[in-house]
Amino acid sequence: MCGIWALFGSDECLSVQCLCAMKIAHRGPDAFRFENVNGFTNCCFGFHRLAIVDQLYGMQPLRVKKFPYLWLCYNGEIYNFKQLQKQFGFDYQTLVDGEVILHLYNKGGIEQTASMLDGVFAFILLDTANRKVFLGRDTYGVRPLFKVLTDDGFLGVCSEAKGLIDLKHNMSFPPKVEPFPPGHYEVLDLKPSGKVASVEVVKFHSPKDEPLHAAYSSLQNLPSDFDIETVKSNIRILFENAVKKRLMAHRRIGCLLSGGLDSSLVAATLIKLMKEENITYPLQTFAIGMEDSPDLLAARKVAAHIGSEHHEVIFNSEEGIQVLEDVIFSLETYDITTVRASVGMYLVSKYIRKKTDSAVIFSGEGSDELTQGYIYFHKAPTPEESAEESERLLRELYLFDVLRADRTTAAHGLELRVPFLDHRFTSYYLSLPAELRIPKNGVEKHLLREAFEDTNLLPKEILWRPKEAFSDGLTSIKKSWFSILQDYIDTQVDDLLLEKAANKFPFNPPKTKEGYFYRQIFEKRYPDRADWLPHYWMPRWIKATDPSARTLKHYKSDAKE
Repeated sequence: MCGIWALFGSDECLSVQCLCAMKIAHRGPDAFRFENVNGFTNCCFGFHRLAIVDQLYGMQPLRVKKFPYLWLCYNGEIYNFKQLQKQFGFDYQTLVDGEVILHLYNKGGIEQTASMLDGVFAFILLDTANRKVFLGRDTYGVRPLFKVLTDDGFLGVCSEAKGLIDLKHNMSFPPKVEPFPPGHYEVLDLKPSGKVASVEVVKFHSPKDEPLHAAYSSLQNLPSDFDIETVKSNIRILFENAVKKRLMAHRRIGCLLSGGLDSSLVAATLIKLMKEENITYPLQTFAIGMEDSPDLLAARKVAAHIGSEHHEVIFNSEEGIQVLEDVIFSLETYDITTVRASVGMYLVSKYIRKKTDSAVIFSGEGSDELTQGYIYFHKAPTPEESAEESERLLRELYLFDVLRADRTTAAHGLELRVPFLDHRFTSYYLSLPAELRIPKNGVEKHLLREAFEDTNLLPKEILWRPKEAFSDGLTSIKKSWFSILQDYIDTQVDDLLLEKAANKFPFNPPKTKEGYFYRQIFEKRYPDRADWLPHYWMPRWIKATDPSARTLKHYKSDAKE
């Protein structure tokens, strides 16, 4: 996890512009570099480094003697860089996984490069010999990327929007900053003036497609029939492989553990594989909640079962409310459910950074979208519509859960790893017949649970524990986190303000005081940028007025009725 920033064709003095790059310093607490591009005095790169691999030669922009005309700034991890080296005989000059991008580009151009990367990434690649700039982002947008491109060819690129909004340029209004679309790359011509012109934006991978790099994977030829035992075995093999490849790190690995199915599967699989790989330190697991929260109790059970070094972070409602403004600034969104769920993740990340030496943090994001874990999936009219909804949620992850997980961890200089969003694992799961993937016997994610039924990875009551939204499981059943927030906000937002909300905020007008409160904070930090969120996250197929799972009729908690 790092922070990348680049400008091409700046009219303003670069020493003034580079102050904007410091807005993402939290993403890379270990080192910073600012570098001009030879021959293009108005083009530059800024890089904030969190050193996870190759402590010695990992600074960026990355350049190697073999390709003196290539400049690479990237944020991410490429898990198959060694397999590709072996396959194509690449001669690496560093231990940096991202160096493979330079070699792939030299060998086969940008389309093959983007398609062959097994990992999470956002990159800026400059080819001064051919006067091209390339931008690329991974399939699910696990690593963030924003850009601004003006009509006169000034390009700014950054890991977070906050590094672009204050750029100076000869325009009467602020230039439009927008997220770069996941699973795409862009080709731009670089003019002698340093300005650029966009040539094309190309989609190189969709969640359903088996990735091109699968042909070079060490995991080959899984049986392709849909016999249930075969399917369950394939799910276990691919999930374990997803976790194993993500062990690549020179820093300590930890894992978020809510006690729900997803994070528990990740943590249990991590412990198993760390033993096999002879990683000698114990796995630190981290749970957060208020006193008597169901998440804390469940996480304690899992930690005892798997034998992790378990940490509990207890917070109260005042502490949660106090960080709301910082959380919204970090997130760059005002989506209600994202803000709610981010408070706990922000506070636990703060604890990890201050009190432990874990820097690479595993988490269970992506599973709910992939395996139909949201409670409203019980109301889907048909398996086919369930499958379509699952794909829609995966396409929009970069606006919601993946955004939350990146920003809350990155705010504290941690690197996030999300094995459920592994390319092979997701494309396989989405290839299964729609009727296999739907909730069954009143239980969501039935297939995933069934796949691990006989493994003893987890206690049975955890494996079959009903879905809790992260923001709900933080607190007791008596009073949900969203109720605590709403009670506080009720005193902060006048009824009259809410009545006039549509006049003040015509785009995505808030319908509740909570929504209004978050929007006010967002507009204070990011005025007139509301279109970063195309729509609020809400359940489908039911008349929901709130995104919390606890407001749905199907909700089942650990508490007895």
